[in-house]
Amino acid sequence: MYFPASGVDVNPMVPPLVAFAISFFTSMGGVSGAFLLLPFQMSVLGFTTPSVSATNQLFNVVAIPPGVYRYSREGRMLWPLAGVIVAGTLPGVFLGAWLRIEYLPDPTHFKFFAGWILLLLGLRLAQDVLRRSTGTISSAKGQQISRSSFTLRRISFHFAEQEYKVSSLPLFLFCSLIGVVGGIYGIGGGVFIAPFLVAVFRIPVYTVAGASLLGTLVTSVAGVCFYQVLATSYPESSVAPDWYLGLLFGVGGFAGIYVGSRLQKFVPARIIKAILCLTVLIVATRYLVQFFHS
Repeated sequence: MYFPASGVDVNPMVPPLVAFAISFFTSMGGVSGAFLLLPFQMSVLGFTTPSVSATNQLFNVVAIPPGVYRYSREGRMLWPLAGVIVAGTLPGVFLGAWLRIEYLPDPTHFKFFAGWILLLLGLRLAQDVLRRSTGTISSAKGQQISRSSFTLRRISFHFAEQEYKVSSLPLFLFCSLIGVVGGIYGIGGGVFIAPFLVAVFRIPVYTVAGASLLGTLVTSVAGVCFYQVLATSYPESSVAPDWYLGLLFGVGGFAGIYVGSRLQKFVPARIIKAILCLTVLIVATRYLVQFFHS
């Protein structure tokens, strides 16, 4: 099947199947899977114009809602955390989208940028996976978030009979930076925020996933709208999302995120982080090798 908006020619069953396989695993850690769909679209499907970022965010808009629903229904949605993530990342999405179009239209340089970002993320995940920790929650079955509160100084909540606290201002500033990166990369920022919260702030991954996905959903809606508006200002460039291709990816992601979020409570956190670490490092290495051999 040929998609004129992106120039992609692929069997229509491939995008949803790939999206399902990726998002099933990544959604357990609060990541939609868009950060792996982007290299698949660029390297496998040959979709290298700036509109690939918008198409990736369209995938998030379609795929994430069932995950937000599941985490909320099962009592593992930390609403104050989600609010800070949205407030921090949303403004940066607009700046990141503009930077992507103005300064990173060349896919070679874009891969170099994405490769270094993913490499740093992968090393952070690897450090956390290899570190021996005590008192780690091995399962979230039957556990819910309780007594959550928010002030300008900190977010606090209880989970699995333990109290957790997160400093609000540093988190907000970090999310603002990630909003810019996410706007450029077309992923909403969750792939950076979720591992950071788990590895640096020591928050259980079971309480991070829902808030991270919700933040990604909100910023992706804004990103898709902004790219669509920018398309009128840059008629010579391919900026607007490929709606048909994005919806195909979204259908697979919708199913994958629903199943992944439903089963997350049964999977050990260390396994979830190990899967993310491996996939991130593979993609980062590939991008950097391609750049230096181009």
